[in-house]
Amino acid sequence: MQIPEEKKKRFSISTSTKIVIGMMVALVILLFPLSDYYIEVPGTTENVAPMVKVDGKNNDKEEGGFYLTTVQIGKANLAGMIRSKLSPFADIYTAKELMGTSSNEDYNRMSMFYMENAQNMAIYQAFKLANKPFDLQYKGVYVLEVTDDSTFKNELHVADTLTKVNGKDFKSSKELIDYVGGQKVGDEVKITFLDSGQEKEATGKIIKLKNGKNGIGISLVDRTEVKSTPEVTIDAGAIGGPSAGLMFTLETYEQITGENLRNNRQIAGTGTIENDGSVGRIGGIDKKIATASKSGAKIFFAPDDEITSDMKKADPKIKSNYQEALDAAKKLKTDMKIIPVKNVEDALKYLKENR
Repeated sequence: MQIPEEKKKRFSISTSTKIVIGMMVALVILLFPLSDYYIEVPGTTENVAPMVKVDGKNNDKEEGGFYLTTVQIGKANLAGMIRSKLSPFADIYTAKELMGTSSNEDYNRMSMFYMENAQNMAIYQAFKLANKPFDLQYKGVYVLEVTDDSTFKNELHVADTLTKVNGKDFKSSKELIDYVGGQKVGDEVKITFLDSGQEKEATGKIIKLKNGKNGIGISLVDRTEVKSTPEVTIDAGAIGGPSAGLMFTLETYEQITGENLRNNRQIAGTGTIENDGSVGRIGGIDKKIATASKSGAKIFFAPDDEITSDMKKADPKIKSNYQEALDAAKKLKTDMKIIPVKNVEDALKYLKENR
């Protein structure tokens, strides 16, 4: 039986349409976000000089610089997961692995809290190491968690700042905790707090905490602010997290002392800054090595953190950040120097002895 030409044409058009629709469906499946998965890949390498201002002025030296490094985290799709499996510098995480039980909003608020804390600690350490006067002022406590049984559960949020209880000011978190702990279970208390810079008040009750003490059901950490002459401000924009602490410290130190630590070199690095000046462990260092190498950095400071027996027991394959950085550099075949640092002094010593 011979099919008329007109029907052949209609058949051809119909088949083509099906192919196009099939391709579109496949594309949608590949690109559709998977809500429970996230992908972490190398981010950017950013010069911190424009972010740090001493008395309102930037460090306008054009040669070299100190650079923070970032990772990029985004919702996963099937195409991205396939690419990630083929890349040595990409990791896939479940939402729980990445954020725990936090919501997206709380996770982002916590990230910005960590950045603010890193900036403040960088200024503190820079002035301390430069032997210049400063004043560390107590501003209240950051809220890190609100327990499910807290009567402030729907009022307080992660990264809010608790400033007063029953109208009373405190000079330390210990004073605040001692005052709240001295109240009776069921007593009504009024708290004053800052939510995204806006002062608010809420009323709730004292509860019995899991540790047997009385409280309002929050975990907290001191919020402090450094006041100094010259005045230093740091603004990293939308970048969050604590891992730029070391690089902010080095940039601030150079600006307030006038020392040329960079010496025309592009110096990248990562690491948190603790109260004692130690450089703490961070995540995703292999990806930070990748972006720093790509940007042309010649030196990379990596936390030389201690791996305890408990950490080894929990993860037998765990390595220090420094070893992870060396492994990543080897994969990249980069000539960028990986320098281990346990504290800020290690970084300063290296820069001064290797100009």
